[in-house]
Amino acid sequence: MTVTSSIKSPEALTLAITAEFPAAVERVWQIWEDPRQLERWWGPPTYPATFEDYDFRPGGEAAYYMTGPDGSQPRGWWEFTAIDGPTRLELNDGFADDDGNRIADMGQALMAVSIAGEGGRTVMTITTTFESTEQMEKMLAMGMEEGMGLAMGQIDAILAE
Repeated sequence: MTVTSSIKSPEALTLAITAEFPAAVERVWQIWEDPRQLERWWGPPTYPATFEDYDFRPGGEAAYYMTGPDGSQPRGWWEFTAIDGPTRLELNDGFADDDGNRIADMGQALMAVSIAGEGGRTVMTITTTFESTEQMEKMLAMGMEEGMGLAMGQIDAILAE
């Protein structure tokens, strides 16, 4: 398993998940740049993602859905706020309805990705900052921490190709 830590901070309203990979920083960056590679790991194995739109630039947006084992397709959206390849990415993250419209009452979270070389390996940390304690509790109850860990656990196989 590539995940080395998962740290919840209710005081800071954050969840930070860190993983380590036996690959160069530039190669790990590619799993964010390329939506076809992203689809292979974004979401746990039982909820694979499909990106319908992917405009990877500051101000750009992404629209995706995940297909569950029961055939359900929950949708999400991203709005890229900062891209400083190959080491940093920030985006707003939220839920969408069946037509791809943002669901306002679910709020949004800020996701910050840092990628750094360390001793011949690459360390990637995804830190999610929530709007409120209630939102954080709801997302954790939905299995976000476990799901992200399972999702990130799929990256090694992609990097090994």
